[in-house]
Amino acid sequence: MNLSVSSFDDLSARIAAARDAHGERFPGGAEGRQPVHTVYVPADRFSRSTPADFGAEALRLLNTHTPGAGSFGAAFGLDPELAGPVRERVAAKLAAEPVEDVRIDFEDGYGVREDAEEDAHVDQVVEAVAAAYQVKGLPHYWGVRVKSFADGGHERAMRTLDGFLTALRDRLGRLPGGFTITFPKVVTAEHVRLFVEFLDRLETSLGLPQGILRFEIQVETPQSLIDHEEDRVGLGPLVAAAQGRITAAHFGVFDYTAALGLPPHEQRLDHPACDFARHVMQVSLAGTGVRLSDGSTNVIPRNDGPDEVNAAWATHAAHVRHSLAHGFYQGWDLHPAHLPSRYAAVYAFHLSGVDDVIGRVRAWHEQAAGNASGVLDEPATIRALTARLRRAVDCGALDESVLPAS
Repeated sequence: MNLSVSSFDDLSARIAAARDAHGERFPGGAEGRQPVHTVYVPADRFSRSTPADFGAEALRLLNTHTPGAGSFGAAFGLDPELAGPVRERVAAKLAAEPVEDVRIDFEDGYGVREDAEEDAHVDQVVEAVAAAYQVKGLPHYWGVRVKSFADGGHERAMRTLDGFLTALRDRLGRLPGGFTITFPKVVTAEHVRLFVEFLDRLETSLGLPQGILRFEIQVETPQSLIDHEEDRVGLGPLVAAAQGRITAAHFGVFDYTAALGLPPHEQRLDHPACDFARHVMQVSLAGTGVRLSDGSTNVIPRNDGPDEVNAAWATHAAHVRHSLAHGFYQGWDLHPAHLPSRYAAVYAFHLSGVDDVIGRVRAWHEQAAGNASGVLDEPATIRALTARLRRAVDCGALDESVLPAS
């Protein structure tokens, strides 16, 4: 073969170096199961039975207000053919695993207390976590949210986390799996760097493996979306400052919309201003291995009346569907009433058109020339469809058998 260029070895080496550098910064999607939600519980209200209690109350509401497929479908706007299967799966989920991720909250949901009072609640939470762990009552993921470094709560945040982990080590002799720390109201990469330094010191003092303490950041300030020092948009500087410890970025609806000056009645998850923030999060974190989570709905039933419950369900389910449509597969839940609407919306999302999804994935794996949908899928599309099936299996909407063998 005749070539005009005598040698391009130097270009090949530089191309490989650029590829490797890009791979280090963008290693791909996060591995392992992603929860569909994070349930926030104020620290002073958390007990060993809290996850099960949430499930029992959610199941009671489900059976009281939607005793059959017809009422269930009407409550959540589902196709009659879909209502029965979705309700059956939701009821089973609430009975078996109502909470996939719980965050014991020492921040906004808990408030500012005297040191002695918060210290006492730290001890109370340690006992509750230890008791739940010993009877296998902890959710798949769990953790604590500490106070922010941005508003003067930094010393209390470090004291709470130090006290919690020290007491838990002394009580159990180990850190149960699935533990995550929530680091709220991030405004600058420097706060992330300082938090990482604190975690380094904490691991050394406790004799924990280096890097085991991982955390999620809360994107709930306009400053977290823009690096004003470098005039750059995106969360890249925050991820870099975390030195591999960030597991997820969670969007904080109400602090963010309040900071923008939105009136209270417009401070809602589906406001266009929130869509902008979520899209910045998606664009800047795609391929980094950092998961995305949407925020919460603050509408809860004021009483057990059907009008109150159904109104709360309608609002919450609509917000969950908005998140799913924008590629956010996780959100926050604050009340047992949120669980039926969370799973109803998530399961309906996964089961709608699922036969077509399964057929397209199987056809591609069999290298079929075509399929019933008449779509010639790209590998990237198949990866997305397979990821959808994986999420559906992980949350209980589908059985493992739907996944392709390879």
